[in-house]
Amino acid sequence: MINLNDSDIMDSKTAAEAWGKASDYVRQMYFKYPEKFPEGSIRKFGRQLVVTREGMEAVTGVKKPESL
Repeated sequence: MINLNDSDIMDSKTAAEAWGKASDYVRQMYFKYPEKFPEGSIRKFGRQLVVTREGMEAVTGVKKPESL
């Protein structure tokens, strides 16, 4: 079961800002390099992208920021 209250699941804008990236960073990376995201670490719901901490760490190469 997936816990949607888990802080390791976030919308793309929140994730980008937490990693110090531009607000459209996740969207750009997903459409240009979808293979960089591990299976199941990102998903599009309508127009919204939802990404996991694991996905952000994989695409940025930076571990989870302490502020999350």
